[in-house]
Amino acid sequence: MELFSNGEEKFVETNGIKLHTVIIGEGEPLILLHGFPDFWFGWKNVILGLKKDYKLIIPDMRGYNLSDKPEGVNNYKMDVLVEDIKGLIESLNLGKIFLAGHDWGGVVAWAFAEKYPKLVRKLAILNAPHMKIFQERLRSDKKQQKASFYIFEFLKPDGEKFFFKDDYKWLKFAVFEGLINKKGFTDFDKEKYLETWAKPGAVLGGVNYYKANVSFSNWTGKITVPTLVIHGMKDIAVLPSVLDGLPDYVADLKIIRAENSSHWVMHDEPELIISSFKEFF
Repeated sequence: MELFSNGEEKFVETNGIKLHTVIIGEGEPLILLHGFPDFWFGWKNVILGLKKDYKLIIPDMRGYNLSDKPEGVNNYKMDVLVEDIKGLIESLNLGKIFLAGHDWGGVVAWAFAEKYPKLVRKLAILNAPHMKIFQERLRSDKKQQKASFYIFEFLKPDGEKFFFKDDYKWLKFAVFEGLINKKGFTDFDKEKYLETWAKPGAVLGGVNYYKANVSFSNWTGKITVPTLVIHGMKDIAVLPSVLDGLPDYVADLKIIRAENSSHWVMHDEPELIISSFKEFF
């Protein structure tokens, strides 16, 4: 929290666990959900630009950083993750919210908006595939299959072990070297990430999202709330082809293609995210 002197940190009880949550700013509530292998701090540049306009609620997702990390793959199924967010809204008496997610946080946000549309004013998705479209891409698109090689590694027994080799070499490469904006992470930022990954169970918690959510057959994928999708077009993991077909699932859709951004669009172009959110929300 060194960055944000006027925010607060609390452990919010929700769905049988505690989520470490940063709350900062004033205005209408906007929940920001991070992905893999991130934590609340991944939103730092966006927080700085939005805290005067919104009450930002930024949890460490289940299994990450300072939040609870229950054992067992079944504790990370999408239904469970969605209920975490519903409980967060109820515990903090937020009422209807704006909701934004990146990567796995975006996948959870898609699912939350499908299940609880009356709780969501508007939805914003950053480099997170719509689950039904992504499933189809993994089945039929050779380029996406190749880009998603790491997912197939995760699904093997003890598939997370390669993360720990050579002092988190793969994670460092995927996150720190994956940016187009090479100044996107300071040395301080990198230390924060390394501290987070070193917490017992934190990397396995993130991998369990992949292991627990291989099938989305129980979901329709239909989204009825107004939705903004921002996609870094130089994403080498979630290819831009995941944008194809979105109008079939999302009734009220706006897409912004960030031509010069990687998967880490909020680090590559934070000003684009900030201005787009202000305009959309």
